[in-house]
Amino acid sequence: MALNINEIAPDFTQDSTQGPIHFHDWAAGAWVVLFSHPKDFTPVCTTELGAVARFSQRFAERGVKVLGLSVDPLDDHARWAADIAETQGAAPDFPILADADAKVAKLYDMLPATISGDPARRTPADNQTVRNVFIIDPQMRIRLVLIYPMAVGRNFDEILRAIDALQLSDSHKVATPADWRPGDDVIIQNSVSDEEAGKMFPKGFVAKKSYMRMTPQP
Repeated sequence: MALNINEIAPDFTQDSTQGPIHFHDWAAGAWVVLFSHPKDFTPVCTTELGAVARFSQRFAERGVKVLGLSVDPLDDHARWAADIAETQGAAPDFPILADADAKVAKLYDMLPATISGDPARRTPADNQTVRNVFIIDPQMRIRLVLIYPMAVGRNFDEILRAIDALQLSDSHKVATPADWRPGDDVIIQNSVSDEEAGKMFPKGFVAKKSYMRMTPQP
């Protein structure tokens, strides 16, 4: 069964480059970005892991923990990290799950439950569906799921933007319009009456339609 937004992210225990990860305990009330890779030593994924390493401080500023995953053994991860540092200028400073038995990939519906056998005999194409991003909130609810093909590198600026929007909507009764960037006007949620909006948003609002009330970002 596919995982849906607002469901609890499944718990698991798996080895990683920073020791065993007991997922819900490791998350410990933080936001989490879990992003997966079909195989070590693949070019697009190498650039992505380097990008996330360079973004480390930006995730930390938002209270976000990052967790990578690749369907390969721990020893391969260590050798791959050296390649990432050499080619991308930054080594991963976050744990990468060594999901050689595909336990987490299956649990998160990224691979069929029937997959088995030696991971070294599987190609990136065999694992091509392990290209997900899960944004998970401090209550361990899945808030966003993105799935990318192998040939398209992920845009981590967009992932940070989505986290900003989620955190803003959780703190204030607002939604974000298309192409929103931090600092842009936001939409007052329809569950808020005009009277309530006047009190909650002291900068005022503009009703473009009865269902579309814009206000400066709180």
